[in-house]
Amino acid sequence: MNIELLEQQLAELPLYVYQFIDPKTLEFSERIRWICQHECPMYGKSWACPPGVGSVPECQEKCLSYQNCLMIATITEVQDISDINETLATRPPHEKITNQVRDLMREQGINPYILSTEACAVCERCAILDGLPCRLPGRMHPCVESHGINILGLLDDQGLAFQYGENVVTWFSLLFY
Repeated sequence: MNIELLEQQLAELPLYVYQFIDPKTLEFSERIRWICQHECPMYGKSWACPPGVGSVPECQEKCLSYQNCLMIATITEVQDISDINETLATRPPHEKITNQVRDLMREQGINPYILSTEACAVCERCAILDGLPCRLPGRMHPCVESHGINILGLLDDQGLAFQYGENVVTWFSLLFY
């Protein structure tokens, strides 16, 4: 892959930050998965969420099968950070940018494995609810946390801040290749 070309293209996107990282530096934690299982209403309702994505060790093995990873982040200001509907409404623009980065990588012959913000909203009703395989696996991006990845640990390791302001939403995606 031509990293220089990709970096030029990334600079043209409304990214807050991007960072190339070694997947081996990621921290995988059952504790993160526990949060999914006990606090997320999407647990068990999507192929992009646990347990559909596999166990944390299986997710770790998949991620570590790649030699490289590109982390991207966007930030968006909202009126009230405690308004979950307003906050979640900022997610689709991040997913659009994630797909733009995916397309840039594909133009170079790289088909990345993507983790993003989704509990997957591609289909109106997820096939997992009917005991069927995912209908559109190439369009679905499991969320970072579904794989047990501690994104805050990654940011700390990279010297990147997480909180950028009182009413700022930060979204992350990881593109493994």
